[in-house]
Amino acid sequence: MKTKLLDGKRVLIVDDEPDVLQSLSELLFMCEVTVASTYAGGKELLEKEQFDIAVLDIMGVDGYKLLEIAKEKGLLAVMLTAHAISPSNIVKSFKGGATSYFPKDEISNIPEYLEEIFQAKGKKRQFRSRWLARWRKYYDKKFGPDWQKEDEDFWRKFFWF
Repeated sequence: MKTKLLDGKRVLIVDDEPDVLQSLSELLFMCEVTVASTYAGGKELLEKEQFDIAVLDIMGVDGYKLLEIAKEKGLLAVMLTAHAISPSNIVKSFKGGATSYFPKDEISNIPEYLEEIFQAKGKKRQFRSRWLARWRKYYDKKFGPDWQKEDEDFWRKFFWF
């Protein structure tokens, strides 16, 4: 796995599960990782520190509120979830300014996912197409092949803003 783009990147991870924080810290060994296990801790770090990207749990730490702060600062943010995985949360995450959204059961691949984000930085449409290509099979299996139908207008605009 190539990780040169991640070398020295400042990554904030906010999650209420200690094992997730530890796993992500270990997987992102090439980065400067800062962790928080609460909304208050994540909020304080977002407001006071500089990061290249934030990885935010949706549940447990008010990830959507943290996403608002990250968006205000122009910070790339990835939404990570185990329990809030649904088409509506995917849409909510992207509408809220998330760069990406993925399930915790794919956590072992986070270096690859973050590297793709940094490669595509500034090429929004290209990254969005890559995101869908990567995740379509996963979400089709989880939600059925019509999972995008409920928000067709959003998905059309998502790729062709």
